[in-house]
Amino acid sequence: MSSAQRAWEWFVGKVIRLSGAMAIVFVILIFAFLLRDALPLLRSASLREILLGDTWLPTSEPPKFGMLPLVLGSLYVTVGALIIAVPLGLATAAFISEVAPRWIQEILKPTVEVLASIPSVVFGFLGLLLVGPWLMELLDLPLPVFAGLGSLMLAFMAMPTIVSVAEDAIRSVPTALRENSLALGATRWQTIRRVVIPAARSGIIAGTLLGLGRAIGETMTVLMVTGNAAVIPEGLVGILRPVRTLTATIAGEMGETAYATPHYHALFMIGLILFVITFLTNTIADIAVRRSGGVAQ
Repeated sequence: MSSAQRAWEWFVGKVIRLSGAMAIVFVILIFAFLLRDALPLLRSASLREILLGDTWLPTSEPPKFGMLPLVLGSLYVTVGALIIAVPLGLATAAFISEVAPRWIQEILKPTVEVLASIPSVVFGFLGLLLVGPWLMELLDLPLPVFAGLGSLMLAFMAMPTIVSVAEDAIRSVPTALRENSLALGATRWQTIRRVVIPAARSGIIAGTLLGLGRAIGETMTVLMVTGNAAVIPEGLVGILRPVRTLTATIAGEMGETAYATPHYHALFMIGLILFVITFLTNTIADIAVRRSGGVAQ
C-alpha cells in the first residue's frame, strides 16, 4: 500500500470519527437548548402541575399548564396508529420476504417505500377532505376530525419504516431454519408463523419502535385531522373524539407566543418531553437492532 493510500485512509477515518462525534455533540446541544428554555417554566408551575394537570389554558389568568391532556392525546393517536400499522406492516413484510414471487417483490417493496416520501401535509389533506367526512358518515360521528383519523393517517406513514426493518430481519433468518422446519413436516405457513417470525423478533420489535418514533413525532397530519381539543380522552370512546397532541400544540401556538413568557417556556417544555420520549424510543430500538444482528449469523 502506497503512502498516498495510507494517508487517504487515515483522512477518511478521521472524517468518519469526527462526523460521529459531531452527531453526539449536536444531540447534546439540542437537549441543552431545550432545557435552557423549558426550565424557567418551573417558576410559574410545579413539575407535578405540569405533568399531571388536566387543564391546558396557557393564556388564561392565571395560566394553567397541565400537559396531561396533550400527553394522553399523543398516546391515543400513537397507540392507535401502531395497532393498525404493526399487523399490516408485519404481514406485508412476511409476504414480500417469504411468499411473493420475485417480480412482485420488485414492485411491492418500492411501492411501500414510496409512502415514506409523501409529505405529511398530503396525508393531512387526504384525511381532512376525504377519509374524515367518509368515516363521519359511516360511523355517525359529530365531527370529521378525531383521534382515530389521526391514528389511521399515521399508520400509513409509519408502515414503510416497519415494513423495511421487519422485512430485512425476516430475510436475515438463516435458510437452514426454514428447511429444517419443512423437513419436520411443518407447512409453509406454520414455518413462517412459528419459526421465521419468532427468529426475527428483535428486528420486528426494532421496526415497531422506529415506527413509534415516526408516529409520535409527526406534526402536520395530526394538526389537521385530530380536532385540536385539549381535553382528556375518556376510555375507548376517546378514539372517536377530538384530541390534541404534543406536536400539534407546538406547531399551532408557537407562532403567536410572546418571547420569554411562561407560555413560551411551556412550549419548550413540551419539546423537551418529546425529545426525551423520542430519545428513549430510538435507544430501545437501537438495542433491539443490535440484538437482532445475531439472527443473521
